[in-house]
Amino acid sequence: MTISTHVLDTSLGRPASGVAITLLRQQGSAWIEAFAGDTDADGRVPALRDITAEPGAWRLTFDVGRYFQRRGVESFYGLVAVDFVLRTGDAHSHVPLLVSPFGYSTYRGS
Repeated sequence: MTISTHVLDTSLGRPASGVAITLLRQQGSAWIEAFAGDTDADGRVPALRDITAEPGAWRLTFDVGRYFQRRGVESFYGLVAVDFVLRTGDAHSHVPLLVSPFGYSTYRGS
């Protein structure tokens, strides 16, 4: 199984580059880091697809506070965390994030 993401800054209508993301896997009550990287100019993290994901609980965190700070924009959010579950038979899961300084949304993409 693979995981991908795409971060779009809806306040600008374009990809959000340079957003630090971390992928964590739940093991018991602990969250273990499986990957860390930054979004590219297209708002994607191509190397994330190199991670082989097993069924279970996962978390993607997005450091949107630092992204907006670098742009000189005040933001209500610092870190956005998206928890999701991979199930046996899921070949690929795409977890996009649409973000602005005062709102965000996510969904299971394709």
